[in-house]
Amino acid sequence: MSTENLLYTTVSSSIGELLLAGDSTGLRHIYFENGDFSPPPDWQAVAALPYPVADQLDSYFAGHLRSFDLPLNPQGTAFQRKVWAALAEIPYGETVSYLELARRIGNPNSVRAVGLANGKNPLPIVVPCHRVIGSNGALVGYAGGLPIKKALLALEGVLAPQLDLF
Repeated sequence: MSTENLLYTTVSSSIGELLLAGDSTGLRHIYFENGDFSPPPDWQAVAALPYPVADQLDSYFAGHLRSFDLPLNPQGTAFQRKVWAALAEIPYGETVSYLELARRIGNPNSVRAVGLANGKNPLPIVVPCHRVIGSNGALVGYAGGLPIKKALLALEGVLAPQLDLF
């Protein structure tokens, strides 16, 4: 986690607690509770960030919001930001392969680099890296874990909801 001075808050969701962090220019991070969830000591806890990220996440998880409209300020390399911009263009309820994502950024030979940039996406859910799947249709890799990826894709109607029979 970066140690820059940011504001942060936590929100509950259907996939667990989320830590949201940003500054006056926009949302910088979304962390899942199953990941590295402790903010650095120089981050300032607030009741809410200065933009409606919590409200929009609530609406998304309720099945009402299909596209986020928030100020975003992810920090990364030029290549990572290019991949993240392409992720943001994947429509709600659709998936693409890593190869297709590499093609969309104009570099079909960069599948591995695209996968690495996808895995470094600091704004999961809002920048929908969960919509990227393997070329064979397999659900591969997700920073929040495959159960969360499955839940997000089920919410968007891409997958049938999984029944817990046992």
